[in-house]
Order: sequence, then C-alpha cells, then structure tokens
Amino acid sequence: MGRRMNKLGRKSPSFTYRVREHVRLGPKISETVKSKLSLGARIIQEGGRENIFKQMFGEREGEVMLKASQCYLSTTAGPIAGLLFISTDKVAFCSERPITCPSTTGEFIRAPYKVLIPIQKIKRVNQSENVNKPAQKYIEIVTEDDFEFWFMGFLRYEKAFKNLQKAISMSN
Repeated sequence: MGRRMNKLGRKSPSFTYRVREHVRLGPKISETVKSKLSLGARIIQEGGRENIFKQMFGEREGEVMLKASQCYLSTTAGPIAGLLFISTDKVAFCSERPITCPSTTGEFIRAPYKVLIPIQKIKRVNQSENVNKPAQKYIEIVTEDDFEFWFMGFLRYEKAFKNLQKAISMSN
C-alpha cells in the first residue's frame, strides 16, 4: 500500500512541490518572496484579481474573467513572474513588478511587462513538460502570426489549461 501511495504522489505533485518549483524559477528566493508578498498586498489593495485585470487591460461588455494564475512568462531575458489572466475575450499577462527599460529620451522608465492576446488570434495551445522532470509543465500559445508565448511555473497548471481551452471553445 505504501508503494502505491508513493507512486500516486509522484504522478500528481503535491501543492508544496508546485510552490517550491514556482519559487525556484525566480532569481533569488528572498526577492521572489518579497515579490509574492507585494503582489498579495496589491491584490488586496485593488480589491481582487479581477479589478487588476480590468485596470490593466480593460474589459468589454459581456467579457468574463475565467481564471487568474500566478506563473512565469518565458522571455529571452529569462522568466518574468506575473499574473496570467484568461477571459472569454483575451489572454493577458502582467508582470508582478515593473521592469526598467530605456525611453526614447535616453532616460530609464519603469513599467509593467504586459502581453495581451485576443482569443480570436490564437492559432493553437500546446501542453508541454520537461522530459527530465515531468512535473515541470508548460503552456505554449501560438498566435495566427506564428508568435509563441511560453508560460510556466503554474501553481494550478491543470486549472489554467482547462480555462484556456474553455475560453477558446467559447469563442468558436
């Protein structure tokens, strides 16, 4: 019986394991923890994730937010921690913390890293996992213009993927 439970435990990683993997993707544990606390405070201050979604990306009449997930967006500069919003009209990502980038005047500005993908522009969504660590799962979104977005480090990967499929099927 003990072996059977152990096998089941490995097939379905525990919440603790998923949290550890999520935090591991950050640059330093101390920075990641500070960022998560800051995000939690922001969610409370704004009145919930749905209000952050509306403020950052707007909401059309009849649009419904299905899921907001903490995850990472893979970029050439490395993973960026943030919130992935899945609604009936769009998939949107906003970084937890602002990034610094140069402006046209030569000064540096701090702004959130944002991605907005209209559901109608999604060509396909793929599930993927690390061959060496199957518990590390990824969601790839490919747009009609063949641009790829890779999301990883989900605390609730299955729910995020299920809601993404739901949003796409509702738009068809």
